[in-house]
Amino acid sequence: MNDSVKEGGAKSWWQRLTGGLKRTSGSLGATITDLVMRGPLAPERIVEIEEALIRADLGVDVATAMATTMGDGRYKNLAEVKAVLAAEVEKVLAPVAKPLIPTGAKPFVILVVGVNGSGKTTTIGKLAARFRAEGRSVMLAAGDTFRAAAIDQLKIWGQRTGAPVFARQPGADAAGLAFDALEAARAQGVDVLLVDTAGRLQNRAELMGELEKIVRVMKKVDATAPHAVLLVLDATVGQNALSQVDVFLKTAGVTGLAMTKLDGTARGGILVAIAAKYRLPVHFIGVGEGVDDLAPFTAADFARAIAGMEN
Repeated sequence: MNDSVKEGGAKSWWQRLTGGLKRTSGSLGATITDLVMRGPLAPERIVEIEEALIRADLGVDVATAMATTMGDGRYKNLAEVKAVLAAEVEKVLAPVAKPLIPTGAKPFVILVVGVNGSGKTTTIGKLAARFRAEGRSVMLAAGDTFRAAAIDQLKIWGQRTGAPVFARQPGADAAGLAFDALEAARAQGVDVLLVDTAGRLQNRAELMGELEKIVRVMKKVDATAPHAVLLVLDATVGQNALSQVDVFLKTAGVTGLAMTKLDGTARGGILVAIAAKYRLPVHFIGVGEGVDDLAPFTAADFARAIAGMEN
């Protein structure tokens, strides 16, 4: 167990994490428990293990590797099998568990992208709260100029977190707003600039083109900006998340991921499949609506939670 999880505050996150992943771990656990109850996990029953892992959206390659490890007959009880599952998941996830903000650029510019309903604006608000609690100054840019509600929602988060919000009227040019927001953040010496964007379906070429324009225009202010392009993914969409990663990688140069709504699905394993295929850093995961239900991603804790292991 990660040392941070032993501390009081982090232990409450462990409880939220295991609770949020209960649908996924419960689905996997029921199948694994049934297999163990029926005797040693002999090689001929490896297919059943693979199927359970694939149903949790862990991906065929990952499921096959895990099933091969668990299916050689050495593991006699449920605790041993869960430990092996957690170890195999951690192998995939450990290389991608990385912090979002390294030392360096100021302001550190985070462009937040994703499709409608993925939880972008809420994630920005939660990140702002976290960064403010860490002592960083934060500015929010309301780059989702298509929806008045998104601008209003970001302003509410600004009030909650004490972060100024750079906004214009609905319908304003999003790239121009991003340009001006970055100039303002530089002038004010802000530590972190979080830029919201309109929700884009990955098959809408004109909207994806605008996203490319936002990136291009920001580089006129700072050639190194944006310093992070954070793709927010909704875990409940399952395999569709893979195609979202593919398109946003090509269009916006995604540098890392935040996965939300893991509490709303039995297919939380999709994060493992994405990590195995794209090797993109996973910075944050969300398991609920509360501001504390978004936390930095830790491979060991996620692996133990998805395997249904005890604290």
